Amino acid sequence: MRITKTVVDKLSAPPCKPGGKANQVIFRDSTITGFGLRITSAGAKSFIVEKRINGKSRRKTLGAYGPLTVEMARKEAMKFLGSVATGKDPIKEEKANRVRAFTLKETFEDYLLSRKDLKPYTIKDYTRSIDVSLSDWQNKPIAEITKDMVENRHRELGFRSHARANNTMRLLRALFNHAMVKFEDENGQPIITINPVSRLSETRAWYKVERRQTLIKASQLKDWYQGTMQLNQETTRDYLHLLLFTGLRRSEASRLAWSDIDFNERTLTIPETKNNQVHTLPLSDFLFDLLKRRAFNKSSPYVFPSDSERGYLIEPKTALKRVTELSGVGFTLHDLRRTFITIAESLDIPGYALKQLLNHKDPNDVTAGYIVFDINRLRKPMEKISTFILSAFETEAAQGDIAID
Repeated sequence: MRITKTVVDKLSAPPCKPGGKANQVIFRDSTITGFGLRITSAGAKSFIVEKRINGKSRRKTLGAYGPLTVEMARKEAMKFLGSVATGKDPIKEEKANRVRAFTLKETFEDYLLSRKDLKPYTIKDYTRSIDVSLSDWQNKPIAEITKDMVENRHRELGFRSHARANNTMRLLRALFNHAMVKFEDENGQPIITINPVSRLSETRAWYKVERRQTLIKASQLKDWYQGTMQLNQETTRDYLHLLLFTGLRRSEASRLAWSDIDFNERTLTIPETKNNQVHTLPLSDFLFDLLKRRAFNKSSPYVFPSDSERGYLIEPKTALKRVTELSGVGFTLHDLRRTFITIAESLDIPGYALKQLLNHKDPNDVTAGYIVFDINRLRKPMEKISTFILSAFETEAAQGDIAID
């Protein structure tokens, strides 16, 4: 039939399929081959155009009836068919144009969908870079971001923080690498062929960010411990102690669940780690007693519960500030990991055992790849570290000849 406004208005929706499943029917125009009207069982009416392109039947939805009149739809159909007649594939071209218009924010969202391995705190940090450091670029097509723009923004961010400037550009570099592989034109060729962040390497503009070297000295451990014991929140106090006695990363300790604790084997296990390797540690006597005490009154699946949305302790900034005020010892949560590492090294813990305690992975260390560690071999080093820390808590400095100042 010839599709007209009168015809479209009179056509009714098809019945649903058996079981109430959605259905649709297509009415094809008698004057323009390929032009048609699609009606769903829900009553939605939209115009379509069909044509064989390179031996394959292709269909394009022109738009919904109402916003698009019959005459407007006819013109769009004719335009599409005319383009095909000249040897083009308008569907591919339209897809490529949409990809060319992909904004930085859309690219970021697509990147996150493809990276199922990213940890929540990593996604949070990436989102912060997009929302804060690159907020004015979010709605800009990624293909329009140039080397000059990257260089200037990196410099601007560097005035406030060298580390933040570098981290933001590393994320941007990853997004461009993703776009270079994922986004193609109508001929299957990459739309983006150059990563503009390469300018920073070409001009050696990356900021040199020194690794933090702060830790709690042996002579400060007693004051720090006494400061933690004055905290009103037992959960926070135990969290800080566990970080110091295990060297765990703050997020690993925060997410620690009771299902990760094996009191029979005297171990704790971190299933999700930075290097994606399951990390199991033996419990020293101090840690065993700490966790047993907490387990006696547990009211949550998490060892360190919180009223936060996630249900576990995040970063107790107020408590850190309070301990600093009470003890006179300034510190960060990662300082506790550095303190654990430094103490372990000062006690001459064997290198491979130390790596195992810290869950450090070196892809270039072939020998380490052949070593299969028994968790029991780590019990003596773990107890040795624990004993040293406890002795420092009880005296002005650690006992014996060992010092980490």
